[in-house]
Amino acid sequence: MTKKASSSRKSRTASEAAEPDEPFVWTRKDLLGLDDLSAGEIVHILDTAAGFEEVSTRSIKKVPALRGKVVGLMFFEPSTRTRMSFELAAGRMSADTILFQSAGSSVSKGETTLDTIRNVEAMGVDIFVVRHDQSGAPHMLARNVRAGIVNAGDGRHEHPTQALLDMYTIRQRLGRIEGLKVAVVGDIAHSRVARSNILGLRKLGAEVVVVGPPTLVPSAIAPMGCEIANSLDDVLGEVDVVNMLRIQFERFGTSMFPSLREYHKLFGMDSRRLRRCKKDVLVMHPGPINRGVELTSDVADGPNSCILQQVANGLAIRMAVLYLVSQGSQ
Repeated sequence: MTKKASSSRKSRTASEAAEPDEPFVWTRKDLLGLDDLSAGEIVHILDTAAGFEEVSTRSIKKVPALRGKVVGLMFFEPSTRTRMSFELAAGRMSADTILFQSAGSSVSKGETTLDTIRNVEAMGVDIFVVRHDQSGAPHMLARNVRAGIVNAGDGRHEHPTQALLDMYTIRQRLGRIEGLKVAVVGDIAHSRVARSNILGLRKLGAEVVVVGPPTLVPSAIAPMGCEIANSLDDVLGEVDVVNMLRIQFERFGTSMFPSLREYHKLFGMDSRRLRRCKKDVLVMHPGPINRGVELTSDVADGPNSCILQQVANGLAIRMAVLYLVSQGSQ
C-alpha cells in the first residue's frame, strides 16, 4: 500500500516555467540546493546544459566560457565521480582548477572549514565546489565569502547537481518530466540524492513515490509531498522511472535490514521485476552500484538502464552550473 502526503509547497509547473514573460536572467552567485530554486530556474539550468552538451562531441573539447576564472574543488568528504566531473567541466570551459582534499590538509591540523576556504579564496579563486559531511556547510560558506559556492553534496541534506543530471536524463529520454511518476527506491534516510530529486521533480510537475523498508524511509520525508511505499512490487507497474539508490553501508552497515539477500529480495531490481514494469521504463542509479543488491547486472547493463548516460550528462549539467554561477557572481 502507498500513502499520499500533503504538501504546502507551491511552484510553477514545468510548462509554465518554460514560457517566461521575459528573457530569463540568472542572478544567483551560489547553487546550494534545489529547495531554493524556482521551477523556472531549474528549467533554465537544464536548457543551458543542453547548449553545452555538444562540446563533448567536438574534436577539441573546449570553450572559453570561463577563461581567466579559477575553480576551487574543495572536497572535505571523499568523492570520485563528482569531483572528476566538476574538474573536467571546469577544464572544458577553460577555467583553472585547484583541488583540495581534507586528508593530510590543514583541516586535519585543526583549521576550520571557513578559515580554509577564506585562505584559498585569498589566492584568487572565483568559484568553490564544496562537498562536506556536515549538512548546511555550503550555506554557511556562501554567507561568509565573496566567491560563488556550488554544493557538491552536504551531509544528508542535498546533492543538487546529481538531481539536475537525473532530471536532464529523464527529459532527454522521455521528452518531458511533468506528468511522469518516478519511484526513488532504497536508502531514503541517508540520501541527499533522494531529497534533491524529490524537490526538483515535484517542482517540475512529476509525481514521486519513495520506496524502501520502514527503517530506511523516515516519516520526516512525508511533508515533502511524495508518496511512501514499503513494497516495490506494489508500484512497479505504474511508474515511468525507477531510480535505485545506493545502500550506504559506510553509514550503518546492514543494521537497518535483516540481510543483503533479504533486501535484494524485497527491493532489488532484477529481470523478473523489470518485466512487470512499463516497457519503456527508465532504470537509474547515482552510482556506485552495489551489484546484486540494488540492481542485477543484466538490468544495470540492459536497454532500460541509463546509468552511463547519467554520468555523461553530469558533465553538461556541471558545465551549465559553473557557467551560470560565474554570471551571478559578476
